[in-house]
Amino acid sequence: MEKNSEDIIFMQRALHLARQAALMDEVPVGALVVCDGQIIGEGFNQPISQSDPTAHAEIRAIRIASERVKNYRLIGCSLYVSLEPCCMCVGAIMHARIKRVVFAAPDSKTGACGSVVNLFSEDRLNHHAQVIGGILAEESVALLRQFFAERRAKKT
Repeated sequence: MEKNSEDIIFMQRALHLARQAALMDEVPVGALVVCDGQIIGEGFNQPISQSDPTAHAEIRAIRIASERVKNYRLIGCSLYVSLEPCCMCVGAIMHARIKRVVFAAPDSKTGACGSVVNLFSEDRLNHHAQVIGGILAEESVALLRQFFAERRAKKT
């Protein structure tokens, strides 16, 4: 699948949400769920402020989208996220039956869409989303690097 202008616009929004997370001293990851060209849920990382290890951007966006449509199935929807989803988030994406996952930067430590593992390519699992990576990756990587550099500088 090729990137298109809509993917770029929605990824810009995900990066905006990631910057909101950084302002709260959370790892800068933002996500949104889009259905029929409309944002129906969005979120950013908040596990520290919410004392909740499941408060990843993707989970928060999926919860809001599901509440909005009053269905835990988000069939036909796309998820845009500024960092490759982890195993927990891919599990939620599968259960929600999200059709398409678009991410910016790969995650070499916990990425579950190909960087560490690729759960969507596992034949034994019953849902396989289309995955597109690398949309505005440089901007996402720069945001993450700046965040962690500032965090390290605060510790010294």
